[in-house]
Amino acid sequence: MAAEVNKGPALGIRHLQALLIFITITSVYIGRLNVGVSVVAMTNAESTNPDFPEYDWTEAEKSYILSSFYWGYIITQFLGGYLCKLFGVKNVMFWATFASGVCSAVTPLFIGWGGWGTYCGIRVLMGFAQGLIFPCIHQHLARWSPPEERNRLGALSHTGIEAGNVLSMFVSGMIAKGPMGWPGISYISAGVAFASCALWFVLAANNATESRFIGEAERNYIESSLKHKENYHSTVIPIPWRAIFTSGPFLALIVARCSETWGLSTLQAEIPAYMNGVLQMDIKDNALFSALPFLAMWIMSYVYLVFADILLSGKCLSLTAIRKTFNSIAFWLPAATLIGIGFLDVDQKNFAIVLMTLSVGFNSGATIGSSLNSIDLSPNHASILMGIVNTLSNVVPIVTPLVVGQIVSDNTDRSQWQIVFIISSVIFFVGNCIYLFFGTAVSQPWDAEDFLQPQPIAGLEIGERQHEKPDSKMPIS
Repeated sequence: MAAEVNKGPALGIRHLQALLIFITITSVYIGRLNVGVSVVAMTNAESTNPDFPEYDWTEAEKSYILSSFYWGYIITQFLGGYLCKLFGVKNVMFWATFASGVCSAVTPLFIGWGGWGTYCGIRVLMGFAQGLIFPCIHQHLARWSPPEERNRLGALSHTGIEAGNVLSMFVSGMIAKGPMGWPGISYISAGVAFASCALWFVLAANNATESRFIGEAERNYIESSLKHKENYHSTVIPIPWRAIFTSGPFLALIVARCSETWGLSTLQAEIPAYMNGVLQMDIKDNALFSALPFLAMWIMSYVYLVFADILLSGKCLSLTAIRKTFNSIAFWLPAATLIGIGFLDVDQKNFAIVLMTLSVGFNSGATIGSSLNSIDLSPNHASILMGIVNTLSNVVPIVTPLVVGQIVSDNTDRSQWQIVFIISSVIFFVGNCIYLFFGTAVSQPWDAEDFLQPQPIAGLEIGERQHEKPDSKMPIS
């Protein structure tokens, strides 16, 4: 009978690291997503606090402001994966979050000075800063999570995405209507970012061996479960670029993440326009209806987490089977609802809201389904894989509106929108099929610390046999 492993306290420092990641993600998402409410408040003072400046920006200028964050965000994803391997996750994440907070803090001042152009510039800089964060997060989870707890800790920390979505929508609206007005949205966002920086600076550590607060039992449990060499944390492991870019499971992950981003961007950005044009309802003006899909996403993320934990702990399914099952639910159900939404008419508005809410809610399973898969494939290179995946997948939200713009010339023409939804559904379906066939949650051979190091043993043995061959023919004296 196997001896019971001492894992330390039930809630240990590894759980604290997951909480710190949750707080960091929530804080940066609040800063990232408050722009939608801010722009409305700045251009329509009557809807908020009229005591603050109002700006007459065109629709084109507003669209530049809304999209400018991603211009910077896609550039530094890859860089983030590399920097955290050189300087450690703690340093890179601290300064990235701090820089994001600074961008929020100076936003009102710079808008008053340079208008919408400077607002775009600040958003690009914020995108630069936040682009470093998610590769660091995956590296941090790989260093702190024992393999049997990796899914749980990773999923819990990533629910900060849904929390940031919901909080940015509710809190920003209340702040804009309050005495602080629209500048208060930026100031509060900056305060939240700086508070998360303070917590991160005091409590975070690059790994279990560097933490000041961890107990010996928990440290030994984490380090022994990761099965690496003694000098692992002080060594920069060479990156096997060719093996990564020719890996079938990794390429399948890229396809899955790009497909998910395409479908989700359609759900989040294009369905409100469809509801406004075809169903004649302005969902953006209703805070409850706008927040419902994200609230459903937040709640469903915990439902997925509980079921995944039960299946894993009960050994009902392997991690690979769980990833593929959850990803199929997260992709294929929204694919069906997207097509369904396209056939609704003006008399079925409430049903449209229900389908949209269910679509986004079900899609939250993609976090467990595929988002965390980079850590499975290569814990040693998780930050690099995440940087590559996030760079490519975040090009999609820039492309999606352009494709929709080419298809939809009349916002009220349901047949044109049906083409948009069918394309998204097909991408959802095909992307998951590729992931089902080629994806896996098994660590890849190129994850090995010595994968790129010369292998002298095999060569030595061959050489010895070559030398022994002529000697064997010599007569014995």
